[in-house]
Amino acid sequence: MKIRIFLMILLIAGVSCKKNKSHPVPSIAFDFQIDLTLPSYQELNNVGGWAYVSGGIKGIVVYRQSTDAFVAWERMSPEDPDNTCVEGLTPDSSNFLQLNDPCSGAKFSMYDGSPISGSSWGLRKYQAIWNGSNLLRIYN
Repeated sequence: MKIRIFLMILLIAGVSCKKNKSHPVPSIAFDFQIDLTLPSYQELNNVGGWAYVSGGIKGIVVYRQSTDAFVAWERMSPEDPDNTCVEGLTPDSSNFLQLNDPCSGAKFSMYDGSPISGSSWGLRKYQAIWNGSNLLRIYN
């Protein structure tokens, strides 16, 4: 009887365990700063502003969430794990809070990186630390 109970517990534990899948966008190491006073980053001086930044795999989109909070997202879509799509994620022209994948049609929130449609993965997030003045550090 004890053997049956043990086998039942073992079977239930084996069935209920999920495999831990890693994010389809690889994690790469980098660390750099951008100067928010430069003309190319002028939009980041306003809440809701965004800018493209070189770095990461396909580039980075930086978004200003509030007066003192920034987020940085990888432009490589999690729906393109082989990195075959030529173009990276782009902000939607009619809804600037949304990033669109031009190859798969997936849509993501620029605010928090969550999938809106077409993907079960969120975006790869990078650290963005503002010094309170003109420098924004972006790193992974």
